[in-house]
Amino acid sequence: MADPQRARKMADRIKEVVARRLDKGLRDPRLGFVTITDVRVTGDLQHASIFYTVYGTDEERADSGAALKAATGLLRTEVGKNITARLTPSLEFIADALPDTSAHLEDLLVQAQVRDEQVRAAAVGATYAGDADPYKRDEDDEAETDEGDEGETRA
Repeated sequence: MADPQRARKMADRIKEVVARRLDKGLRDPRLGFVTITDVRVTGDLQHASIFYTVYGTDEERADSGAALKAATGLLRTEVGKNITARLTPSLEFIADALPDTSAHLEDLLVQAQVRDEQVRAAAVGATYAGDADPYKRDEDDEAETDEGDEGETRA
């Protein structure tokens, strides 16, 4: 098992190398506007999972995924030339769910805001079901004992 610091450094280096190679361009016309978001390397430095996003439609995302899968050998060769490791890790491209997750969170925040507005509108003309302050206080206890003492005589 390699040092976690070394695995992080290798992941950063792989991210730079792959991003630079994609910036130069591949000869695959299916490849769209791809952004490498993260790279994770296993503890034994044998496998790298590369997370990416694609700007565009679902069809463009699928085409870009196929293009990256087809170019895996070329990109692995490029990584092997630019890292200082005895073995070149295998590469796996995984579509990052970050845009979908963030869109879902945005929808949830909008729903929460609508519900907050509904509660605020309902609270405008609302009154308390009982007393405004339902909690018993010490002053209330003193008033009750004073009233009870007036009717009693002490011998």
